[in-house]
This record gives sequence, structure tokens and C-alpha cells, in this order.
Amino acid sequence: MRWFWIDKFVKFESGKSAQSIKNVSLAEEHLHDHFPGFPVMPCSLIMEGMAQTGGILLGESRQFEYLVFLAKVPKFKSFRPARPGDQLVYTANLIYSREEGGMTEVSAHCGEELVAKAEIVFAHLKPEDAGIPGNLSQKNVVEAGLSGLLAEVETMTD
Repeated sequence: MRWFWIDKFVKFESGKSAQSIKNVSLAEEHLHDHFPGFPVMPCSLIMEGMAQTGGILLGESRQFEYLVFLAKVPKFKSFRPARPGDQLVYTANLIYSREEGGMTEVSAHCGEELVAKAEIVFAHLKPEDAGIPGNLSQKNVVEAGLSGLLAEVETMTD
């Protein structure tokens, strides 16, 4: 992933569910252009944060054996804008995981308010099927950082 649209995980139950946080800050460059004088986080970026939460949940459930790609979003509904100062809580539930991909249901809340909800379908690909040359030694950035992140979540819940 080139950009992360989540700040941290606060709950992670392998193969079942995950919960992450995104703090919306006026320091984020995209808020100055969307919309001038009325900064809101674009729905596409809320959707991306939801997809990252669900994609990491799916990838971890198979020990990152595959690269996880967003394949389609059959359902997405936005209920209110996210503004600077909001803390979005993304909650993902794994609906299914198969060798060819998986599906999650994800919601975004700000406090008790529902901001957005979606169903997201992901595809699994081997690096060679994704066009990544075999001679490149690339470590999946999510896999590399997730072990420490999950240890932090486990410490929080103990």
C-alpha cells in the first residue's frame, strides 16, 4: 500500500473481525481542496480505510500467503461526512475466505453515528500472477508491520 488510511488497530480477532481507527486531521492535504471552506474527508478515502481494514483482516487470516487486491464493492452507503476532528472507527467482519479471495462487511462510525457501511470483495493473487518479478525480494509492508501491531493490541486487551 502506498498510503495508509488507518492509524492503528484497536481490536483484531484472526479470521473473524478487526477494528481500526482513523483520526481525521486538518493537517491532511486532501482536506484543503475537498471542499474549500468546508473540509470533509472524501467518501473514496473513507472507503479505502474500510478496504484496508478488511483487506488486512483477510490477508492475515491466510498468513499473507497471497497478495490481497480490492476486486469490487457491491454495496457502499455514506450517511454523513467525516470532518476534521472526527475519529472514525472501522469495524470489519470476515464473511468468507477462499483460495481465490474473500469478502468483508465493514462499517465506519464516529462515536455512535454511522458514517458509512460497505461490502467489499477481495481477490487473492500470487506475486508472480500480479506481475511482480520473482527476483525482487519484496516483503509485504502489511505483513512486516502487523506482527508488532497485533502484539500491541494483545497487550491492550490483557
